[in-house]
Parts: sequence; C-alpha cells; structure tokens
Amino acid sequence: MRLSGRGVRCVRGGREVFAGLDFEAASGEVLAVTGANGSGKTSLLRLIAGLLVPAGGAISLDGGEAKLTLPEQTHYLGHRDALKPALSVLENLSFWRDFMGGDVFDAGEGLASVGLGHAGHLPAAYLSAGQRRRLSLARLLAVRRPIWLLDEPTAALDATGQDLFAGLMREHLARGGLIVAATHGPLGIDARELRMEGAA
Repeated sequence: MRLSGRGVRCVRGGREVFAGLDFEAASGEVLAVTGANGSGKTSLLRLIAGLLVPAGGAISLDGGEAKLTLPEQTHYLGHRDALKPALSVLENLSFWRDFMGGDVFDAGEGLASVGLGHAGHLPAAYLSAGQRRRLSLARLLAVRRPIWLLDEPTAALDATGQDLFAGLMREHLARGGLIVAATHGPLGIDARELRMEGAA
C-alpha cells in the first residue's frame, strides 16, 4: 500500500497555504509532517482525509481496498478530542465504533490498552486532558483502518502515555498500516520527515 501526493495545492479562505507539494508513504512507514504554525500541516491531513478538496494536484492510494475511497480507509485524529462530555468513557468509544461501522470489538479491552480500563463508567467530562487524549487514541483501535492521520497525537500525554502510544503505532505498522502525523515534537518512533514551508 502506498499513499502519495503529487503537486498538491491547498487554498483556504482565499489564501494559498502551500502549492506543488509532493509526498509519499508506504505500508510500515511513518511520515512526520513538521513546520511552523500555519505552514499547512493540519490542512494536509484534512486533504488526505477528504475533509478539504485540493485546489490542484492529486492525492492517491495504491494497494488499498479497491471498493473503498481513500477517506474510508483513514482514521483522522484531530488536535481536539471529539468527545461527548455527558457520555461515559465506554459510551463514547462504543459510539465511534458504531458510527464508523466497526466489527465486533471489546471496548473494555480497547480502553485497557490505552490505560483507561478503570474509567469506563466515568463521564468523559471528568477526564483530564491526557486521559481525553488516551480515549481519542482508543478510537484508532475500535475500528481498524490502515491509514492513521494524526494531528499532534502526543499533545497532553505524559511520558508513560507517549511510550504507550509509540507501542500502539509500532503494532499498527507491523500489521502493514501507515501513519502520517503532524507534529512539533518527537513521536517516539522512527519516521521520515516532510517539512512544510507554507506560502511565502
């Protein structure tokens, strides 16, 4: 499986964010997207996820599931945690599994894998910022998709959480997945770098 972009151009709010961007990532690889604030890191992830439309160029996936679109084969994890505060931790995770059409999945096991096995009954509103991030990471496990698009995935995670997440990424890559992550810091895993310069 190979994800690639050729000559990709992004325009938002009438402003060119970047143009002529080429990138590539294959199964078992991590592409770390770096650059200053406003250089287009999040926009690139949103283009790959199908949440934005390129103003030019093309993004393609070779070797994926032929019956599914590229967005249907991705997990997009934004820098904000998409949680319902009034729902319990377990209900939040179950909602995402059902919404995204996941297979039979032991939500309790998924929560345990991100260190939240003890918190399934708590309203999500009670979670700390780091725990909310861990719950968002559990979504990656609730429904298996080969491409993870991660925007500042280690934000709010302590050292233990970062180590845990690095282990989850390694497992995903070992199953043939690929990761594109926008980040300002180290991911705790080997990655190729795509430096975003943005528009002049």
